Amino acid sequence: MIPYHIKEDIKILILEDNTADADLLVRHLTKSGLSFVSKIVESRKSFEDSLENFLPDIILSDYSLPSFDAVSAFKIIKDKNLNIPFIIISGTIGEENAVMLIKEGVTDYVSKNNFSSLLQKISRALKEAEELIEKEDLLQKLKIQTAALLLANQELEFQNAEKEKRAIELLNANKELLAFNFISSHDLQEPLRKIQIFISIMMEKEMNNITEQGKNNLKRIHVAATRMRQLIEDLMDFSRVSTTDHHYEISDLEDIIEDVKSELTDIIQQKKAVFKINGLMPVNIIAFQFRQLIYNLMSNSLKFSIPEIPPQITIQSSILKNEDFRLLNLPHSPQICDYWNLNFQDNGIGFDAQYNENIFVIFQRLHHSEEYLGTGIGLAIVKKIVENHNGIIFADGNLNKGVSFNIYIPVTESFDQSSVALKHKQKELHCTL
Repeated sequence: MIPYHIKEDIKILILEDNTADADLLVRHLTKSGLSFVSKIVESRKSFEDSLENFLPDIILSDYSLPSFDAVSAFKIIKDKNLNIPFIIISGTIGEENAVMLIKEGVTDYVSKNNFSSLLQKISRALKEAEELIEKEDLLQKLKIQTAALLLANQELEFQNAEKEKRAIELLNANKELLAFNFISSHDLQEPLRKIQIFISIMMEKEMNNITEQGKNNLKRIHVAATRMRQLIEDLMDFSRVSTTDHHYEISDLEDIIEDVKSELTDIIQQKKAVFKINGLMPVNIIAFQFRQLIYNLMSNSLKFSIPEIPPQITIQSSILKNEDFRLLNLPHSPQICDYWNLNFQDNGIGFDAQYNENIFVIFQRLHHSEEYLGTGIGLAIVKKIVENHNGIIFADGNLNKGVSFNIYIPVTESFDQSSVALKHKQKELHCTL
């Protein structure tokens, strides 16, 4: 019985000068049921040639030959770094010499007078050789993986260094932005204020002494200075939205809307604007930023209303389950969560649908400044505020039929929908009492 599964037709190189001993060895292995092919050599040259051409799986060697011996043969194996099991078969080696050779690296020893353990030792030697090859392959793979890991670590260190460099650059850029804000709020606005003051004085006291062309030019200077001051203030608002700390809190939009309406009371009354506020759900937001958002959208609707037609502004919100949100097939919405949706629409002059995306670009204006005052920053600020909330915003404009804005903000884990809905219900009940 073969104690270890040996591959078929293993190649056995037999180093033996005694033909009878070699035949006896071959007959024993054949009788043991071993499937093999063998080659018998007795000289150094034929031994070395067989290593190159026969490519043996195992070597069975006599200890002493007239012109060659096992010690020399084994030295050749070691010098060539070959992983071939080497078993000495001899009747004259002696146990002491056998132990010494095994310490040197010889695989095993079998006496010519007793072949009973030969098959078992061949099986064990082949198994150990196979395991050694597997171990070397594993070590080689480990070396390759280690080298790759070192390269990856070097790349990571480089990327971290680049990130630190970018962080420093960003910090410096923020410092420059703060400096710009200071200049905008003081150094740039101060000469503008003086220009506007002197223009006002001239328009009040010197108008009778100025030609009609001069009066027209003076009015145009006044309008340009006013617009420049508005542009600076809008740029400051945009930069503050980009750099402010993000402090979230559960907020009631109805309170924010009423606050904005009170600030815009004069123009609301002048244009006889009508508001429809439906189903507003509290939301976890940066409250002061969202006030700016509502203000910009509402003032835009009032500004771009159709002459002689009272503006109608509808504001409503709801919570969309993720599966319902996915059905909308909106781009740039990768988060797997529920969404809070705010819909804001009016019946104003609107714009062509081809400008639905361009409308949020900073300084983008779709109407002449002579018709409608503004800097083109208001909706860019709205978009930046939505992005600060990790949300998305879409505009749907129709020329002379108004515009609808839809804002979607992911509902965070800290936003307890059930408790908010309960508070909202309690508020509705309170309002009906």
